[in-house]
Amino acid sequence: MNKYIDILPEVRSALNKNSAVVALESTIISHGMPYPENLKCAKECELIIREHGATPATMAILDGRIKIGLSSKQLERLVVSVDVMKCSRRDLPYAIATGQNGAATVSATMIMASLADIRFFATGGIGGVHRGAEDSMDISSDLIELSTTDVCVISAGIKSILDIGRSLEYLETLGVPVVAYGQDDFPAFYTQESGYKAPLRLETPYEVAKMMGVKWTLGLKGGAIIGNPIPQDYSMPKAEIDAAIEIALQKASNLGIEGKDITPFLLDAIKDITEGRSLEANMQLVKNNARLAAEIAVAYSRQSSMKS
Repeated sequence: MNKYIDILPEVRSALNKNSAVVALESTIISHGMPYPENLKCAKECELIIREHGATPATMAILDGRIKIGLSSKQLERLVVSVDVMKCSRRDLPYAIATGQNGAATVSATMIMASLADIRFFATGGIGGVHRGAEDSMDISSDLIELSTTDVCVISAGIKSILDIGRSLEYLETLGVPVVAYGQDDFPAFYTQESGYKAPLRLETPYEVAKMMGVKWTLGLKGGAIIGNPIPQDYSMPKAEIDAAIEIALQKASNLGIEGKDITPFLLDAIKDITEGRSLEANMQLVKNNARLAAEIAVAYSRQSSMKS
């Protein structure tokens, strides 16, 4: 594996000690946010994770090598580069074989984290079933990855630009635990409530860590999605964000934008429509997820130590 992977010394040390480590994706900062807000958010997420007792490991591909954790210089390089591929599961072999720079999506980050035996991952929102998927068949590989890869994903829910109801149904079919953290309604990224009740609810990092420990001890493959609602102070009115999404979707349709280009386009369009408030909400929810993921990872590490 060392032929393709570099592990940051800080991350390797934490793994060797069986200490808590939290994975972070890089697509959200390379394709989801503008510079310099992306760099600021990435550094703040790493700091929050450290402050809560865990070690951050931002995942990316640089010059064809998987990076489990980025140095400050590597992080700065990633956020300002214009030649960064958006890499999901299908893209990893190509990006590595051809020496590309690649930002890891949720599915790719889960794979990279699993290769390093990192069990917890904080992101913004996961992918899902796209609106109109009954015709386009556009379904994010994130959902399949959650059913096969042993990584627990802490997010602010499924991105509200997607079909949340169908996404939840698909996750149920795949047998992926879907948990709302501290509320009954499954969160919808920019807003605390989606209008869809989550099948499961947990209240504390300890409870989440215990559930994942039971799942993996039983040999039940795959991860789980922990829907951590955006903090109330930054939650946007559902009617407002829904209207902005409809306008952005129409723009994308008029321009013929689809596939892996659609999500960054929509996020940028919504930012313009909401005069930047959606970007602030995005940054705040990512930091909130980093905090919770660190708390869960620490709880899991402690539970594992007690068993051994």
